[in-house]
Amino acid sequence: MKSINHLQYLIVLALCLIGTLPLELVIGAKVYRKPLRLAISLIPIALLFSLFDIYSIHANWWHYAKRYVSGVTLPGKLPLEELLFFLIIPICALLTYEAVHVLLEPRQKRPTRR
Repeated sequence: MKSINHLQYLIVLALCLIGTLPLELVIGAKVYRKPLRLAISLIPIALLFSLFDIYSIHANWWHYAKRYVSGVTLPGKLPLEELLFFLIIPICALLTYEAVHVLLEPRQKRPTRR
């Protein structure tokens, strides 16, 4: 039987998304409902950190244990999981932040959010 170690990083990322999904669906964080705002928030950070990782990989400052990643690499030898990390973890953080905001803001004084 083949080990699933190479999927560990992807599994953890999937669990992060699944674990925070109720913040959108139940609490109404409205992160996924505003895709342009989400993209504007994520793309610069993901790009910056991806470029830093690519530089670090090529400078031999950083490497990834092959047994824990899928083997799918993007340009610059960046593992797919690393780019996904730079997208998924900030999404989870935004969901958490927005959910706390929704829960702490009094309903009768809540301004309409655009």
